Amino acid sequence: MADTGVKEGSTWPMPKFRFDVDFGTELTGISFQEVSGMDKEVQVIEYRASNNPLFSTIKMPGIVKYGNVTMKRGIFVGDNTFWNWMSEITMNTIARRTVIIRLLNEAGKVTMQWSLANAWPTKITSTDLKSDGNEVAVDTIEIAYESLTITNTNNA
Repeated sequence: MADTGVKEGSTWPMPKFRFDVDFGTELTGISFQEVSGMDKEVQVIEYRASNNPLFSTIKMPGIVKYGNVTMKRGIFVGDNTFWNWMSEITMNTIARRTVIIRLLNEAGKVTMQWSLANAWPTKITSTDLKSDGNEVAVDTIEIAYESLTITNTNNA
């Protein structure tokens, strides 16, 4: 049998509905409804050397750019942790943290994690209020970060 690079017993992709987020400090194991925007982009630099006989450019990797992560979670009574974190930001003073997002398997063990270094909130959007609605109240937080590290574990 040919080596496909797939480990024994891992023939199905991981489901994405079981995860938690660790903000460090008092914010550990927080459950969210949605986490999106964990991306990394390498800008392209087009360059043509002056002595190149071809009239075309070559493409080289440039600066790495990370997008902002958006997280949505239900509002709980007396929980203002995101608003408190946002209020710590003043001119040129930012309370940076390492945010860890963990993908869990059926047994609740970590299978993969994303570590966002030097993260800080850029935007918080509170829930909309409707007198005729029956949805859960949801806060949205947008977080900027400087680097993304992905770790895979063998706890599956």
